Amino acid sequence: MEKTTDATTSTDLTPNAAAATNRPLVSEPLMLPCGVTVRNRFYKSAMNEALAGRDCAPTEAHVRLYRRWAAGGAGVLVTGNVMVDRTQLGEPGNVAVEDERDLAMLRRWAAAGTEHGAHCWMQINHPGRQSPITINRSPVAPSAGRLEGDYGRFFAEPRELTRPQIHDIVRRFATTADIAKKAGFTGVEIHAAHGYLINQFLSPLDNHRIDEYGGSLENRARFLFEIVEAVRVEVGPGFPIAVKINSSDVPIAVKAPRSADESDKTTPGGFDEDESIWVIKRLSAMGVDLIDVSGGTLEKPVIQTNSGAREDEARGVYFTDFAERLAGTIDTPIALTGGFRNAADMEKALSSGVTQMIGIARPLVVKPSLPNLIMNARWQGTVRLPWITTGVRALDQAFGGILVISWFELQMNRIGRGKSPNPRIGGLRALLFAIRQHGVGTLTPRRRKGHQ
Repeated sequence: MEKTTDATTSTDLTPNAAAATNRPLVSEPLMLPCGVTVRNRFYKSAMNEALAGRDCAPTEAHVRLYRRWAAGGAGVLVTGNVMVDRTQLGEPGNVAVEDERDLAMLRRWAAAGTEHGAHCWMQINHPGRQSPITINRSPVAPSAGRLEGDYGRFFAEPRELTRPQIHDIVRRFATTADIAKKAGFTGVEIHAAHGYLINQFLSPLDNHRIDEYGGSLENRARFLFEIVEAVRVEVGPGFPIAVKINSSDVPIAVKAPRSADESDKTTPGGFDEDESIWVIKRLSAMGVDLIDVSGGTLEKPVIQTNSGAREDEARGVYFTDFAERLAGTIDTPIALTGGFRNAADMEKALSSGVTQMIGIARPLVVKPSLPNLIMNARWQGTVRLPWITTGVRALDQAFGGILVISWFELQMNRIGRGKSPNPRIGGLRALLFAIRQHGVGTLTPRRRKGHQ
């Protein structure tokens, strides 16, 4: 286990003050709107750990994994998807929390993730229709209708939610958040991105309702706003609530300005940047403590390749154009997630004001102590992620995105068993690992969350 030195928790360091003390900006603490201070600007974004068994319970592997990350120096660790309904899972190996049956292990997980002064926030989610048929033959959604395109055959057609069912899901989010707080997690992140249920309500392509939850943007956002309000009532005013939201549902946003009361227009790309900014401003006014910017859905993922460092070099830091549009329009801190691989890019993003937190995920799997290396050892290198291949071109083409997910899940599994990550492991071994852990159903398409 690497030794770590905690960053200061003083709240009086501005970027200029940090520069004067020759400390990197990423080491600067941040006070959230709720009054809570996080120790630095490293924000470990969510990845599905795939470590839960069929009982959807957290395991000792979660404890070891998050203890390792907490020792690595990040200010905030966000868990992978924790589903609010154990009958509605988004991926194999999801944890689900709908009651207190697993409270003892949740407490162990939270305690490990908050060692050394780290925050550990539980990401809470509902997959909606984005729940593979191999684990759920009866998904739900704002409206009926299969996923489009090649992926459609892997998912059952969902049932349209009734109003009482919508209200029950809102209650479930609040209940899960309350249990997270009781277990010792220091915040929650509501997942409203990546094509899961809340994103489905936001998207005019997915949401065809004609009641108060459909039509205008304000109506489509009602479900999210009700969840945020219910969670805040349950956890109280001094507990951090973050929201992960798409900048848009497509890699390149469709520009179609609209007002909140327009109910007769739809955008070919679904939920777009202008709509996202409107929703984010409302969330800020509601007192949300952090906005985690992301993008894409299962049908339109942000990226789909498995080329690792080459992909990073071609793309750079994600969503910066959107973050620049958002900068200065809200007081709520922003976590910009995706593409950060070196200290220089992190410092540039913080100094420019486009983000207040540096969202990273995959680099913390291959280099768990990256935050401490940058803050304490002043490491100036670049994390180069591997090109993940089976050695068989046809397999790589067939399972490119799944290869990436499975490879990083294998590495997290290694850390969870007390081992070190091993970048030399190939794609074929990762696929075999995934099948062994979760059966052939693991090869069905899943939202690629590992791009950060």
